[in-house]
Amino acid sequence: MSQELVLIIDFGSQYTQLIARRVRELNVYCEIHPFYAIPEIQENVKAIILSGSPCSVLDDDSPKVDFELFKGKLPLLGVCYGAQLLANEFGGKVASSSTREYGRTNLSSINTKSDLFAGVHIGSQVWMSHGDTIVDLPSNAELIASTQSVKVAAYKISDEETYGIQFHPEVTHSTDGKQILSNFLVNIAGCVQDWTADSFVETSVAQLKETLGEDKVVMGLSGGVDSTVAATLIHQAIGKNLYCIFVDNGLLRKNEFEEVLESYKGMGLNVKGVNASQRFYDALKGLKDPELKRKAIGKTFIDVFDEEAKLIEDVKWLGQGTIYPDIIESVSVKGPSVTIKSHHNVGGLPDYMNLQVIEPLKLQFKDGVREVGAALNINQNILGRHPFPGPGLAIRILSDVTQEKVRILQAVDHIFISNLKKHNLYNEVWQAGAMLLPVQSVGVMGDERTYESVVSLRAVSSVDGMTADWSHLPYKFLGLVSNEIINKVKGVNRVVYDISSKPPATIEWE
Repeated sequence: MSQELVLIIDFGSQYTQLIARRVRELNVYCEIHPFYAIPEIQENVKAIILSGSPCSVLDDDSPKVDFELFKGKLPLLGVCYGAQLLANEFGGKVASSSTREYGRTNLSSINTKSDLFAGVHIGSQVWMSHGDTIVDLPSNAELIASTQSVKVAAYKISDEETYGIQFHPEVTHSTDGKQILSNFLVNIAGCVQDWTADSFVETSVAQLKETLGEDKVVMGLSGGVDSTVAATLIHQAIGKNLYCIFVDNGLLRKNEFEEVLESYKGMGLNVKGVNASQRFYDALKGLKDPELKRKAIGKTFIDVFDEEAKLIEDVKWLGQGTIYPDIIESVSVKGPSVTIKSHHNVGGLPDYMNLQVIEPLKLQFKDGVREVGAALNINQNILGRHPFPGPGLAIRILSDVTQEKVRILQAVDHIFISNLKKHNLYNEVWQAGAMLLPVQSVGVMGDERTYESVVSLRAVSSVDGMTADWSHLPYKFLGLVSNEIINKVKGVNRVVYDISSKPPATIEWE
């Protein structure tokens, strides 16, 4: 029997991916599909969730779906725009609200007999984010929850398991959001909570065996969580037919090339180290624009891979550790969303490589990848590593890249990361690093005036990289790190700490 599936229909909301994460946290498998490309509803589809949207249902060109496909046939939950679309399409009325409700609020009334709100009490905090509001419900709908300022916070269509809620249960600010989603998925839709890391491993390895057969796969490893877990999954499927390559692009952390190669010993992976530092430096010479740097690195990476792949007879696939946030930030899920930046793991390959791409983790979030890695018994030292950008230190040097700038930044980064580990702060931070800024400042060292570089330290707390808050590291710790950097790294005389959250700031500066 095929895997049970919850289908999330995306109307372009910034929170759609969070819905998917919450559903998966309940060990229920789900997929996101845009409203204009809904797949055929098979027997394994257990429920439908309609996402929010930056659009208004009052707009002439607002996104719509054919409700005949599933309404009344499957349990259906409309969230925010989804709830408004349901109401508007079936006889209710939606209007622009004079008092836009955004942020935290509380449920002031709940129908305690409603299955959707089982275990949820009056006063429960929810997160609103909408300009329109439902002013009249369809004639066959009943009100099941309100807030002080929004009468229709939730409703149910009579004689159907069709629900609409104008708040976002997927965000952590909705304190009973997980309970509400569980009520809908497990109690109402009857989903079996069997999508676990172990089941993902079993299913993925079986699919990889079927897809790859006796084919050979070449894959780049970085020492990070994503590529390591992806490679281990592929290795379990095809064994010796996986050829791993770790490229030293000259933009890694201090001593990382040697340490990464050492870490893979004993894992059974066939790994070859390739030192291509000078080729990357040559490709980056004089480039200052972040996108041009990324593209130069990507092209050089491809060139190196092409040469290495040709040394392997009959290789047909390129394995990649692409995960979901990589794809989301690089490819618009829907028209109104925008590409934030190109990503090293996303995009087409030159025709001359003649390799197909295999991405076993492309629908996983970072926390899910770590769970899969634990199920594969991968060393915790690897699973616990902070994410590190594919283009490496090139996008942490905010200008043209030179070997001397790389030397400076490697030394700064090494001091910062080493001290995070030494003071037991490393595991409290999701990602940390240093940026070399394209400015110099006046300083005094001894009796001499200096005019040297400024570095910015960056540390963030996050779950999956979609959103992040700056880490509130102790002042004393920051002082110690700053002092050590200025004293030991020639070329730096000022250290600052980045206190920007995502959004609006991205985690990396470029």
